[in-house]
Amino acid sequence: MELSFYFGSHSSYSFMGIFFCLLLFTFFPNSQVVLADSEYLIGLGSYDITGPAADVNMMGYANTDQIASGVHFRLKARSFIVAEPGGNRVAFVNLDACMASQLVTIKVLERLRARYGDLYSEQNVAISGIHTHAGPGGYLQYVVYIVTSLGFVRQSFDVIVDGIEKSIIQAHQNLRPGSLYVNTGELDAGINRSPSAYLNNPASERSQYQYNVDKQMTLLKFIDNEWGPIGSFNWFATHGTSMSRTNSLISGDNKGAAARFMEDWAKQKSLGTQSHSSHVVASGTHNNQQGFPRRVSNIIPPVHENSNKLKELVSSFKASGGMQLSGPQSIVQRVRNTFSQGSQQNFVSAFCQTNCGDVSPNVLGTFCIDTGLPCDFNYSTCNGKNELCYGRGPGYPDEIESTRIIGDRQFTKAVDLFNTASEQIKGEVEFHHAYIDFSQLEVTVSSSEGKQVVKTCPAAMGFAFAAGTTDGPGAFDFKQGDNQGNPFWKVVGSLVKAPSKEQVDCQKPKPILLDTGEMKLPYDWVPSILPIQILRVGQVVILCVPGEFTTMAGRRLRDAVKEVLTGDGNGEFDNNVHIVIAGLTNTYSQYVTTFEEYQIQRYEGASTLYGPHTLNAYIQEFRKLASALFTDQNLPQGPQPPDLLDKQISLLPPVIVDSTPAGVHFGDISNDVPINSTFKRGDVVSATFWSACPRNDLMTNGTFALVEFLDSSQNWVPAYDDDDFCLLFKWSRPSKLSAQSHATLEWRIPQDSLPGVYRFRHFGASKSLLGSISYFTGSSAAFGVV
Repeated sequence: MELSFYFGSHSSYSFMGIFFCLLLFTFFPNSQVVLADSEYLIGLGSYDITGPAADVNMMGYANTDQIASGVHFRLKARSFIVAEPGGNRVAFVNLDACMASQLVTIKVLERLRARYGDLYSEQNVAISGIHTHAGPGGYLQYVVYIVTSLGFVRQSFDVIVDGIEKSIIQAHQNLRPGSLYVNTGELDAGINRSPSAYLNNPASERSQYQYNVDKQMTLLKFIDNEWGPIGSFNWFATHGTSMSRTNSLISGDNKGAAARFMEDWAKQKSLGTQSHSSHVVASGTHNNQQGFPRRVSNIIPPVHENSNKLKELVSSFKASGGMQLSGPQSIVQRVRNTFSQGSQQNFVSAFCQTNCGDVSPNVLGTFCIDTGLPCDFNYSTCNGKNELCYGRGPGYPDEIESTRIIGDRQFTKAVDLFNTASEQIKGEVEFHHAYIDFSQLEVTVSSSEGKQVVKTCPAAMGFAFAAGTTDGPGAFDFKQGDNQGNPFWKVVGSLVKAPSKEQVDCQKPKPILLDTGEMKLPYDWVPSILPIQILRVGQVVILCVPGEFTTMAGRRLRDAVKEVLTGDGNGEFDNNVHIVIAGLTNTYSQYVTTFEEYQIQRYEGASTLYGPHTLNAYIQEFRKLASALFTDQNLPQGPQPPDLLDKQISLLPPVIVDSTPAGVHFGDISNDVPINSTFKRGDVVSATFWSACPRNDLMTNGTFALVEFLDSSQNWVPAYDDDDFCLLFKWSRPSKLSAQSHATLEWRIPQDSLPGVYRFRHFGASKSLLGSISYFTGSSAAFGVV
């Protein structure tokens, strides 16, 4: 997360059964594993958590100008549950959100407790964020993380809590006998954005690793004993910052895109089609050997082969004009069915976050926007100016193309690991959890003078925090690598809360800009009590951490836990144990660097809240959790984190009323596609409608936008919706206080689209002055694709 909001814009069946098995052998390599004996019950679920697509500040960059105004593709909560029959179980939720929220976790657990009793609790449920910087904010409870969203946003919060609960309910209801497999492999989808800090780690330690980022992806493959492959979850480190700080479209960024690509791939494999993937949009092609197929359009017969007939059909369908609807009918118009087909689970694929703290997806490097030259290595500045240094993604200057490429790299590797997974997961399901007060934790560390006891500190943010990162730089005269601080800004920070001498000494060499851990008005600015958690499924161990660990910090934590598991155990674990870090899990507390990286005070070090010994504190406490896997001892749970829901303040104005000009209806066309027009694959076509504020109805499990295809029976059928990478829903007002608004639907025609007749269709909901909500739709004139 790139926060620098205080000082400027800134900075996831009988015969049919036999026939189905044959399909599995054909289209899913290694599908023979469905015949293996299973020792687990497995279930997966997925639900829409797309928040308000208007007026709400995006979470991640803390850029006050980055206000949501449309949808790139939808956000999901994806869950898996693994249970021993009659024994333990664990639930893991992957959110297409910037991070987990303590308040969200508390309320989800309350709902699960009301529904299932003690079956699910903070002990065995983990909720993790993919770290997209393109989702609506306002759903966390601490002041620092909701300032730019004008406080708490109930709509953002509710849709996430609802979606997590429903995804877990789905996974619970889908529990069936099955097997799990694990596989690992390397890919290139990130670079180290703070290499000067990484280089401060001991040379002897760095020499153990080939790269200054972790390139390994770890994937779990879920196999239902009857239905075969039903999903996969993987962990790989790269930031969700392919979409820039100026983007205003809701997006799961590269990890959300990868999940969409893989779920569509799996759907098409089950259909047995053999064309290109839907995610290959106008730019780029894909290796057709893997048979990446399109989802819907290619099951519609190509009836428009005669060009004259095509033009005749196009000319016969004009814009419909706006029409009132009785309710949110877009739900039944979606291209993808949200719910299971019959008794079979939908394929669920999640691309989870791990130790991404210093890993950027902008792999071309950092450059000065004024000169085009590389940025300064140590300070990421351009002629001393921090705000001119930006990272470039592989599709530069097209951020959507960069998102596609980095998502595609993760997707392609995940498909490879999925198809070749052969190591079956066997063993117990276990979990341990504790709350730790990180503001005053005693930590035993080793030094040249032997062991000594040090302490963590109350949270504080350093000057380089305000500098942001090369994924989203801050403003003014802040810069990364500043361990001195500026006298003027020290005075400004002291006006908010002057740190004590004890706090200054504890946090050294961090120069304190904001003493957030000791700021309590109107309520806590940052957390002090943090959850840590271990989930175990056989030889796979998931370390759930509430922050962003840097590459080397993550390596040290994994190594420490592995040492406990393989050294102090009873032979259950060997060197083949798979340890993954699930970052940004259960709550959020910013960054964790190594002690050596902390000394450099780049952005990540300045955002390591609890001082230089934060990582050692995590290692100490996770060693205890790991040891408990063998002893089955009940660890002290520690102090409970606060529930601050009743203290939340919201300054976001509500939607007052929606209107249109006289004689115009909601859903009418404002700017149609050119009359009798035809387009080629790769072209961009758009239409603009008179619309209303998307906050009136989030269209959960529905859509604001459709591209419809005219089939051979002269029926319009959905071909693409606002969960497709190639279709953008853009919403705008003519002025900030206007009650009128427009919705533009923009389609980059995929290379695998069928020739034929298409049109746009928009769904929306308007609010009257008395507060009633009315639903509407409208369609554009038809156009051809040749």
